[in-house]
Amino acid sequence: MNIFQTVILHIVEVAMQSKQIDTIIRGGTVVMPSGTAVQDIVISKGKIAKLGEAVVSSAPTEIDARGLLVLPGGVDTHCHIEQMSGAGLMNADTFRTATRSAAIGGTTTTVSFAAQHAGQKMRQVVEDYAVLAKKGAVIDHAFHMIVADTGNGNLTEDIPELIAEGHRSIKIFTTYAKVRQDDKSILDILALARDAGALVCFHAENDGLIGHMTEMLLAEGKTAPKYHAESHPRAAEIEAIDRMCRFAEFTGARIMIFHVSTREGAEIVRQARARGVKVQAETCPHYLFMTVDILERENPARFMCSPPQRSRDDQEALWDAMADGTIELVTSDHAPYRLDSSGKFAHGEDAPFNQIANGMPGLETRLPLMFNAMVNEGRMGLEAFAHLTATAPARAFGLDSKGAIAQGLDADLAIWDPKARYTYGANDLHDNTGYNPFEGTTVKGMPRHVFSRGTMLVRDREIVSEAPQGRWLPMRAE
Repeated sequence: MNIFQTVILHIVEVAMQSKQIDTIIRGGTVVMPSGTAVQDIVISKGKIAKLGEAVVSSAPTEIDARGLLVLPGGVDTHCHIEQMSGAGLMNADTFRTATRSAAIGGTTTTVSFAAQHAGQKMRQVVEDYAVLAKKGAVIDHAFHMIVADTGNGNLTEDIPELIAEGHRSIKIFTTYAKVRQDDKSILDILALARDAGALVCFHAENDGLIGHMTEMLLAEGKTAPKYHAESHPRAAEIEAIDRMCRFAEFTGARIMIFHVSTREGAEIVRQARARGVKVQAETCPHYLFMTVDILERENPARFMCSPPQRSRDDQEALWDAMADGTIELVTSDHAPYRLDSSGKFAHGEDAPFNQIANGMPGLETRLPLMFNAMVNEGRMGLEAFAHLTATAPARAFGLDSKGAIAQGLDADLAIWDPKARYTYGANDLHDNTGYNPFEGTTVKGMPRHVFSRGTMLVRDREIVSEAPQGRWLPMRAE
């Protein structure tokens, strides 16, 4: 073949390739599992088709990302969306409002909860949540099955069948009267999960300690929201995390400890992992950037969550645990309730602390807060940021097409301006909560453009598509 023929063949190949290419992102600093480099990203049919320097092809849409960072879309594996709480209170967000907010914040995949209540069949619960998500979810999603009722064929039929279909994450509460499981039921679930290839996630707090402290505080007339923290003592988390790690060790099951908030909790996980226990752990921005004294502020109900915020010493211990791999994920625990009678004040504005809904919005703020701390303030760096907030969550829950930038994976991408500064306002989030718990906090580094499976959802920090294009994601078996 002579040089003329070679040139013609190359032109033909480029022309054919161009017809299949939808978008090219040019010249961005791309964060990949293999490292960080200036690359062009070719997107075709929702997938990353090619990564390379100075791609010669053209595309209908081309994005100039020079001077910007291209990161994997965030994966938030702990968020409550369009969910009825155990106390019978609907949270503030629909799938549309929650996932719209997530996209603005750079997150392109959520794992929320299909929340079972006593007397319900798990199969029907999951199907009902799937309908809600299909109607509203802007981004891709999966579900954790909250198990509140192990009878009625749930443990013998529904849950094993759902696991086999790809719903491979189970959520267990060790506290809260209407949803918690006793030790025998927890062991039964762990054994089932071990044999079926599922992961069991825990809200781990000792119910007896919380009940004891709550009763004592109320009897003493200590009913204000600030006493919520005392009603959830650190000992409650410490005991329950240790017990769940022991149960995992006994059964050989894989477990995830949600929202670790204490130094001791992180150390228990560290020691369990050293013994070979199959335990992973996560924490959340409100434990890294808030301390318990925030409940002394005006209108403290907006900051109430469980477990509560802790001390600065706990914060440093959590950062250390993230650095050494003890804590592998950072998630939002997005649990939105409005500051009115539909949410936090369903029992009145003067309700005692134990009648105020727990939880805060976090889907939109998780990534900017973590980026600011990890990249611009120098804690752990850019690649660790991508790993903790996207890659590790996707891998933990078997979402193989998500969480990283590599050829063949979904084109879920967030293009960040590392120099952009933003100060959060009182009510500037794109969810339906009506307030921002991080009001007044300034962050440096914000996502400018966001793609979900190659479709641009956010351009120049503005949502451009709220179409319910999100798909359900099956979880790969371990």
